[in-house]
Amino acid sequence: MDFYVGIKGKDFVMVCCDTSATHSIIRIKQDEDKIIPINDHNVFCLSGEAGDRVNFTEYVIANVKLYALRNGVNLTTKGIANYTRHELAVALRKAPYHCNLLLAGYDEKNGPSLYWLDYLASLTKVNVGGTGYGSYFTLSMFDKMWHPELTPEEAVVMLDKGIEEVKKRLVVAPPSFIIKIIDKDGVRVVKTV
Repeated sequence: MDFYVGIKGKDFVMVCCDTSATHSIIRIKQDEDKIIPINDHNVFCLSGEAGDRVNFTEYVIANVKLYALRNGVNLTTKGIANYTRHELAVALRKAPYHCNLLLAGYDEKNGPSLYWLDYLASLTKVNVGGTGYGSYFTLSMFDKMWHPELTPEEAVVMLDKGIEEVKKRLVVAPPSFIIKIIDKDGVRVVKTV
């Protein structure tokens, strides 16, 4: 029942994720942060099997950090997205990871960017994206509200409306959510709902 969404603004990316750890119909815990930092300016939002989420992201994050150490330069968000897609594609033919993800990041040269990846190694650069049952209610609303000059305040309003819609319409709605922003200053928690 994982749910996450992301919105790219003028000079930031804002992501929102539920905080429930579930297995089948059982909620195991309610304070799981599924927005995982890759480095100071990039994060993964994850959904899928808990083991696959942890194994895959730890592997990718370790290799991104290794690349930075070996070469003395951090990968761009686009570079991380393409590396992640490649690793999903390789794993798909051996032992697939059952996880979908958003990659949100900010680069000084390229600005903010948001990428959607699924377990079949599809990669798409998006302005708004998400996965999970809650995204059925939010993505069309976000498409309508999104514009290229979006401010952080407008993005928070969009996410609040989306969370309200999910809680109102989804029978198995998660009880709590966390919202983070990624911009030139790094990754910060905006609020928990």
